[in-house]
Amino acid sequence: MFRATWWVSNVLLAGAIAATVYAGIWEYSVRQYLRGFSDAIVPESAPAGQKIEDILAWMRNGPPRAVAANPNGLSARDPQNTLNYQQLLQVCGTATNAFLNLSKSAGLETRRLLLLTPERATKHVVAEVLIDERWIIVDPTYRMIMKDARGKFLTRKDLQDPVIFREATSGVANYLPVYSYEHFAHVRLARLPLEGLHLRKLLDRISPSWEESIDWSLLLERESFFFLVFFSVTTLLFFLFRVFLAWLADHRLATTRFHFREHLLRAGAAFFSSPEIK
Repeated sequence: MFRATWWVSNVLLAGAIAATVYAGIWEYSVRQYLRGFSDAIVPESAPAGQKIEDILAWMRNGPPRAVAANPNGLSARDPQNTLNYQQLLQVCGTATNAFLNLSKSAGLETRRLLLLTPERATKHVVAEVLIDERWIIVDPTYRMIMKDARGKFLTRKDLQDPVIFREATSGVANYLPVYSYEHFAHVRLARLPLEGLHLRKLLDRISPSWEESIDWSLLLERESFFFLVFFSVTTLLFFLFRVFLAWLADHRLATTRFHFREHLLRAGAAFFSSPEIK
């Protein structure tokens, strides 16, 4: 029984390592693609506000985009889709994903913000960008930075004031007044079974700032990065399980096992040592 478990754990660990390497290459290729994309749109030396305006201008007046016959078949978490298909750039969630990917590649610190109803259903998705220690609001769907009448960038706290909210959106055609900022979140746990398993209350109790302490936008909205993190954690867990089995074999069961390190050292010594001539 132990030997079967030992070999299965080795196979699973090897598979997890291979999957981690594949996901790492995938994430690297995505980053290189986004880097080239953002370099063509945003000057590297431009100030943060100008970088945002350049990205929004590209989203507003960019080249003709592809039109998918079945947009529902497109992955909303693949940057190549969200940047290149017209339908996805018109939906708040995927338009925000496109903005987040480009802005991160341009060196901006950004994150996704969900605007919620009192029942905690998502009604709109926007982005927050850190400028001068303030998380200002950018609405990629409407291709705009939220500003007051004096041109000052606005935060979500500013926009909770109905007067300032109306001032910021009055000049935007068809901007829905229900897109207000009384209720918001960075992560939607309500989509999990059993109303999110009440994880939000538990996490809020353990660490009130858990939503803002991790870059959830990248983890949850980019497939390649999610799988890289997932398989990295899986590799670590399988490795720790293998260490436990090794300890069990050496100290409790007195069972002989394959010592990878010893065999590797022997193989290295045999490979690098000079042959003896008799």
